[in-house]
Amino acid sequence: MAQQEFAPGLFIQSIQPPLALHDFKLIAFDMDSTLINIECIDEIADAAGRKAEVSAITEAAMRGEITDFKDSLRKRVALLKGVPQDALEEVFTNRLRLNPGAQELVNTCKQHGIKVLLVSGGFTFFADRVQHMLNIDFTRSNILEIVDGHLTGHLVDQAWGDICDGAEKRKKLLETCADLDISPQHCIAMGDGANDLMMMDVAGLSVAYHAKPKVREQAMVSIQDGGLDRLLEVVKPTPSAKPGR
Repeated sequence: MAQQEFAPGLFIQSIQPPLALHDFKLIAFDMDSTLINIECIDEIADAAGRKAEVSAITEAAMRGEITDFKDSLRKRVALLKGVPQDALEEVFTNRLRLNPGAQELVNTCKQHGIKVLLVSGGFTFFADRVQHMLNIDFTRSNILEIVDGHLTGHLVDQAWGDICDGAEKRKKLLETCADLDISPQHCIAMGDGANDLMMMDVAGLSVAYHAKPKVREQAMVSIQDGGLDRLLEVVKPTPSAKPGR
């Protein structure tokens, strides 16, 4: 089914809006360029004078031109070797901002009893802080190895595996649904890059946010203009919903 323009800059396919927000129990977000305005790894690379090289790989991976996300991430992280840990704090403080509508969308979801999951191919240093900013319930992301105050160019293996890629995002979404005893059909998944497609494919509602063409084409909802809260034009909140905690 071809995409139809539901409202200016807002496209839909495969659904008949309006949907009801209270029909969903979990919303899963990508972080970089979805919940936040930057690709953190590109901004860290700027401190090493390698932003152009790293961002070119990032862009190709997000467009789906690089199919092995793990390999592409390892290559990019290797280029960060020697970057001081302080550069991460600088990126967070001076460059990272929530995307428009992020706070509004998350707050509205929580008011409707919806749990919030952040799954990122980016880094825990930032994901933990975004989790705190938005009162997010669950996260999964990658840990940069730091020794003597500098990045080593490696990632730290975690109990669940080595790298949070597209397959891991889908796995975490499904695990969270199982833990909450809900169907993935009651989940919304939002992302912008090719490594979000696997989790978007198993969710009841897939949403592309200012996304790469491959992602826009496959998503049920595509927000191409405006903030994240434009989803609420398609998935209608209940006016009487109680404020979330």
